[in-house]
Amino acid sequence: MTQTQDPARTTGLEQLRAVVDGIAPAPPISATLGMVDLEILGEGSVAVSLLPEERHYNPLGTVHGGVHSALLDTACGCSVHTTMAAGETYTTLDLSVRFLGAVTVDTGMVRAVGQVLRRGRRTVLAEARLTDGAGRMLAHATSTCLVLPTP
Repeated sequence: MTQTQDPARTTGLEQLRAVVDGIAPAPPISATLGMVDLEILGEGSVAVSLLPEERHYNPLGTVHGGVHSALLDTACGCSVHTTMAAGETYTTLDLSVRFLGAVTVDTGMVRAVGQVLRRGRRTVLAEARLTDGAGRMLAHATSTCLVLPTP
């Protein structure tokens, strides 16, 4: 672990900036699912995109809801991550997802924008919206995260 990744020495915002700048590696789940273009929109808000592929399909011929959920969870979690002080970390307590529209390869690039709605001392409430290139909302999620001291 490099100093830019050490949560005891750097803020969550600094850690994510190191990933965006290519100084620190992206989390492996990004490559597994094909997530691209992590953007820090400001403290408490990030965006991440994905180009749907057939490998993401369920038996119905649409992108599996687990892919939507992972993308939305990433947007919520990374938004929360940007608010962590040095020495803090977090874990997800819950994730609630509403699926509003089917996604296929014909949908094109989708983008999940997450933002912190309220940060308390011990819990953080965040939401994320998954949209297509035309701005149509395809899914929505809310997440509660528990703030923890770094082990």
